[in-house]
Amino acid sequence: MKTNTLPTLAPDISRFVNPGDTVIWGQSHAEPLSLIRALVAQRERLAGVRIFLGTGTHGALSGDGSGAFELTSWCGTGSHRALADAGRLQILPVHHSHLPRLIQQGPLQAQAVMLQVSPPDALGRYSLGMARGYLVDAVSTARTILAEVHPDVPWTYGGPYLYEADFDMLVPSEDPLPQARAAALDPVAWTIGRHVAGLIVDGATLQVGTGAIAEAVLAQLTDRRELGVHADCIGEGYVPLHEAGVITNSHKGINVGASIAGALVGDERLRRFAHRNRALELRGPEYTHNAQVLARLERFVSVHGAFEVDLTGQVNAEVDDGRYVGGIGGSVDFVRGAQASRGGIPVIALPSVASTRSRIVPSLAGPVTVSRSDACVIVTEHGVADLRGLSLEKRIRRMIAIADPQHRDALEQAAHGLLRRG
Repeated sequence: MKTNTLPTLAPDISRFVNPGDTVIWGQSHAEPLSLIRALVAQRERLAGVRIFLGTGTHGALSGDGSGAFELTSWCGTGSHRALADAGRLQILPVHHSHLPRLIQQGPLQAQAVMLQVSPPDALGRYSLGMARGYLVDAVSTARTILAEVHPDVPWTYGGPYLYEADFDMLVPSEDPLPQARAAALDPVAWTIGRHVAGLIVDGATLQVGTGAIAEAVLAQLTDRRELGVHADCIGEGYVPLHEAGVITNSHKGINVGASIAGALVGDERLRRFAHRNRALELRGPEYTHNAQVLARLERFVSVHGAFEVDLTGQVNAEVDDGRYVGGIGGSVDFVRGAQASRGGIPVIALPSVASTRSRIVPSLAGPVTVSRSDACVIVTEHGVADLRGLSLEKRIRRMIAIADPQHRDALEQAAHGLLRRG
């Protein structure tokens, strides 16, 4: 390929993207903001372009700029929540482990991929920087590769690496990278984190993610030893555990010595930690979410959130107060991976109430994201309910015990009807 290296932040995207093309770009802190802005500015020439999105941070597609495009995503969270609420974003209910096949040879196959990359190393290799994820599959199959190179994006291990000749367009960017919002570690999140941390033993391998509960879990692991990481994404809470020698990845069973993740979500401290650090590798979902890989991990503890859990252990992680936001992501992949891991623990952690509404419910108001047959360990601020190997009656008793006390009587009454129906 002939690379067009331009000294401008307003590249002519329409030279490389055709009306009707499918475009994929990096999500969250890996969004290529300069290229997205250019695409939006040239939308009149690109009518009918289909875009597959992940989580959003910049909000570059908010407002009327998105109207010319057909937008699809695996979730309606972050800055894309407004698009979902406005009916402009179609949400695809899909496991992350299925995305490689859908992108390589299915309906999500992209003609163009837009990347945010690091400056090259001494060998001329550009790194995908803050995220691999499904970008790995898009890069391998796309007709056109467009990229912006940012001086603050870390050079990270894991591949694939790209050379200048691989790009159809390569532009500089110095847009401020997004700032991760500090997680609000209120007493509820801290207590949930303490309960989850109590399940994590020395030598365990973690998939905790990001957000308030994840940060609370990580902050209470400073006395553990020789932990490992195999995650969808990691945030800044992992860095002090690496630096203190708590995370060593010495007992994972595979990828010994290296934390594995799909993406980085954090600020300058995380970027500095990740830059040219062989103790961290970013991979695509064909590896991070692979059932056979996860089963080989030792004592794999996977922690995911949810909007509600019913008394029998069914989990809704897709509908929030009547709004479909998707976000199946890796929840089922990692739950089953933790179940298959020797000594593994699949955890669903959530506050017991949302405002005044109980999140432990007799029946779900949304779809079943994780079935009752994939029994998990459910954690709220009121305790831990390990549902594995329990009958429905015993599950119900344990779930009521971790519900908010103000809702337990109503749940007890509802439980009688559930037990009669079997």
